[in-house]
Amino acid sequence: MLSCNLPGAKPGRTLRHSLLALMFCFAAEAAETPPAVSLAGTAVHELKFQGRNYPLWVDIPLPCQQRKSACPLLLVTDAPYAFPLIRSIRNRVGQQGRNIEDFVLAGLAYPATDTPVSSRSRDYTPTNVKARPALPGEDYGATVYGNAPAFAGFIAKQVLPLLQQQYRIDPKRQIYLGHSYGGLFGAYLLLHQPTLFSHYVLSSPSLWFDKRQLLQAAPTLLAAMPKTTRASVWLYSGSFEQPGPTARHYAETDLVGDMQQFSMLLQQAKQPGLKVQTKVLADEDHLTVFPPMVTRAMLEILPGAGPYTGG
Repeated sequence: MLSCNLPGAKPGRTLRHSLLALMFCFAAEAAETPPAVSLAGTAVHELKFQGRNYPLWVDIPLPCQQRKSACPLLLVTDAPYAFPLIRSIRNRVGQQGRNIEDFVLAGLAYPATDTPVSSRSRDYTPTNVKARPALPGEDYGATVYGNAPAFAGFIAKQVLPLLQQQYRIDPKRQIYLGHSYGGLFGAYLLLHQPTLFSHYVLSSPSLWFDKRQLLQAAPTLLAAMPKTTRASVWLYSGSFEQPGPTARHYAETDLVGDMQQFSMLLQQAKQPGLKVQTKVLADEDHLTVFPPMVTRAMLEILPGAGPYTGG
């Protein structure tokens, strides 16, 4: 911390010199603690679940604040990464509702007591791989897995009711979006509580988890699903998310193949209310696919009033 105590007066020092020195000192001290970045129109709610505080980030675009009709909701996991990115794409590409309809954006962040890896490994995975002996080739580095059933209840009983109570949200247009483990969790939600959301956007879902346990369970869960179920499912992955010769390819994991198998199971399930779209984005890998996926998904699921403008 700077000290703004000036030395005693010296011969030739004028009041003007002293004031200038004092102003410089105060300016330098203020520069040490610049204000934090703030995003207009956002709010943070703290929700307690299993003894932890989960921040729920919410962004309301101005048109949704002003109009009386309800806006769609997009709920995303991994908020520290996904929330600001989706917000920026909606605001820039959306062109104030012209290209993308304005929507309420909500993001579930991690508890302050957790690392991102520990939080998402615990809450987004459906089975506890630590409860059984490790299989050859497995490398699960987190301590706890398999909390998805309870986390789904948290979303159903706390997150969505709070959002519906606090904001004007269209209950018929509630969209879930998750990537990687977040995509795996979205697949779990779809198979176990399909009516929570009208749309499920699953980006590079980690269906390989626990030796593809969720894929194996899917036919039985789909057969038990009520025939009145209505949901649109959008599956995305990058073309490099499968075994191949380059550094961007996987050595063994076939995320593209697993996603396509899941798509096939959904389409063969004799569930007329399930609408499935599957897309492999060229020249994208697990780290790069998310931003273009978000742009495409929002343009297709929430088209604006038009006419479309490219800027």
